[in-house]
Amino acid sequence: MSAVLNESELALTPLAQSKMNDLFQQVDDRVCGVRVFATAGGCSGISFGMTFTDVINEDDGVLSCDGFKVVVDDGTLEYLRGVEIDFVDQGDGNATFVFNNLPQMGDGCSSCGSSSGGGCS
Repeated sequence: MSAVLNESELALTPLAQSKMNDLFQQVDDRVCGVRVFATAGGCSGISFGMTFTDVINEDDGVLSCDGFKVVVDDGTLEYLRGVEIDFVDQGDGNATFVFNNLPQMGDGCSSCGSSSGGGCS
């Protein structure tokens, strides 16, 4: 059974909740939430994104909001504890969800080792 998340673990600002609610009015009824995910970003660390989902797994954490759910798997939640998701509209057609209070994950390119075959450019 999925775990219930509280706002100390993951929060959305009122503006982010409002925008997310608007988006959920436009999607298929099978969509049950928005999944927040993490992807490895090499030297730049971890990147976060969001996508609609029609599946909530047993190991997911779920934050219930008015009109939608935010779904996060256990691995991603470890990086998101205490994070606040906001919606920023700069008025020039440049609007996006942003993640505030992200924990620091290393020191950028200086943490990349040449032994991994990677490197930084």
